[in-house]
Amino acid sequence: MVRDDLGADVPLAGAARRVVSLVPSLTEALAASVPDRLVGATDWCTHPRDLDVSRVRGTKNPDLAAIRRLRPDLVVANQEENRELDVRRLREAGVSVWVTRIETVPQSLDSMSRLFAEGLGIIDPGWLVEARVLWSPPAPRRLAVAVPIWRDPWMVVGAQTYTHDLLARAGLVNVLGGREGRYPAVPVEEIDGAGADLVLLPDEPYVFTADDGPEAFATTPTRLVSGRLLTWYGPAMVEAHAMLSALAG
Repeated sequence: MVRDDLGADVPLAGAARRVVSLVPSLTEALAASVPDRLVGATDWCTHPRDLDVSRVRGTKNPDLAAIRRLRPDLVVANQEENRELDVRRLREAGVSVWVTRIETVPQSLDSMSRLFAEGLGIIDPGWLVEARVLWSPPAPRRLAVAVPIWRDPWMVVGAQTYTHDLLARAGLVNVLGGREGRYPAVPVEEIDGAGADLVLLPDEPYVFTADDGPEAFATTPTRLVSGRLLTWYGPAMVEAHAMLSALAG
């Protein structure tokens, strides 16, 4: 018996050989590390692009019957990405579910390392070892940024999020990190006047583009960036370090 990030018991009879992932970033991590064990993923699991596994609908509305039919040894979920109701129903049906909680870079590294060791019975894969080296220690402050993640209404990255910590460790100060809430709603005029050197416009969850987003900012320069590199833990962390280091430099 092992325990997940929330302290819940996860019954496993040895290392999991059939895994269903309900978290896009963990799907990418599993596909890069134990591709032969990944048997199912959500429709939102877009990396790697050639991923060929059974699809079990979305992160917020997974097809629980389809998951059970795949006979997984383990289902991997996340506290923020997935609903507690779905986790509970899977467990009530006798399915082992490992729930991760990720709010900081160190937490993501430790969580994945423990999942691999205790859930899958493998040592840290190369990309995880590299990510741990790259993201320690934090870089000095280089740039002030704001990061909208939605518009109509405008919402931004707040504190106590993986993205906020990732930015800080890359030397990018989140000027709206003091607002209440993990993803507070902030009028675009306040974002524009918050004192950022740069507004980062990711392509997920809202798909900001050259024609949809930059035009809303009158005074602050904007930059289109990959949402995957700002929000996905896993192999994306290696790419994210290169991208954010270049941005901060």
